Amino acid sequence: MTKTDGTQLLESLELKEYERTALDQLLRLGRTTAPNLAEASGIPKARVYGVLESLGDEGFIEIIPGRPKEYQPKAPEEILQRAKANRRQVYEAYCREIDSVSETFLNHYRPLYETATSEISPTEELFRVVNVGEPSLRETREIYRDTDTELDITTKSFEYLVDVELTLRETIDRGVDVSVLFVHPSHLTDENSRIQAEIVDRIDAQFPKVAYRFSEQRLPWRGTLADPSLEYETGTAILLVEEKDIPLHMRQAAVTDNEAFVAGMSRYFSLIWEHDSVELSDR
Repeated sequence: MTKTDGTQLLESLELKEYERTALDQLLRLGRTTAPNLAEASGIPKARVYGVLESLGDEGFIEIIPGRPKEYQPKAPEEILQRAKANRRQVYEAYCREIDSVSETFLNHYRPLYETATSEISPTEELFRVVNVGEPSLRETREIYRDTDTELDITTKSFEYLVDVELTLRETIDRGVDVSVLFVHPSHLTDENSRIQAEIVDRIDAQFPKVAYRFSEQRLPWRGTLADPSLEYETGTAILLVEEKDIPLHMRQAAVTDNEAFVAGMSRYFSLIWEHDSVELSDR
């Protein structure tokens, strides 16, 4: 091992450069005097005594009285144990310092924190926001997985079916009732209408248990409602408001676990489903 290698190993003890050099040389030389160590290590004689005193204070070496004083390194195992003990003592002292001011700190900041958090608006508590794209798809899949009884999907063409297909299949296999409310193709572009037709064919072929209808009016929002309850006992939703002039990748979706809000959106879904939508054969 070279001198450089040894001092690099000693960096983990958080010693200063001269301290690392001195300890490295002492471990090589064994018991020696300060002048001998200064000559072997290149540490200036004016500095070497202070360096050795510091190593003694850390407990890494023994200082042997005499004329001249001699300095003996501790065994490597003892050095490591002492380093851990030193760090533990520093940590315990820090904890005692924190404990000594904790009551004052809490009395000062707790009321300020409680006042600030009490000013969170009802809207902020009602929703959390995720970016449209993979983050919103991840939330959608999570909602599918957690659904127990009912899943209501509102969409233009359900073009993201390929991204949630596996999770949707598992959800249906668990006995969850799935309903999809499409926008009527007369309100879609030719491209979206083509995509919708392909998705409908795919649902017919692969998901025969899924019920679907087509809203005769444009829908102001898209998203998923899970386990709505008019008793406000359960309910989760992810919703995206229609924004024609904003690219999809720049939009955001709102996620909520507010059971009352989900129940209200479920009533909206049910009214459109029952009174303002048609089946495929009616198109």
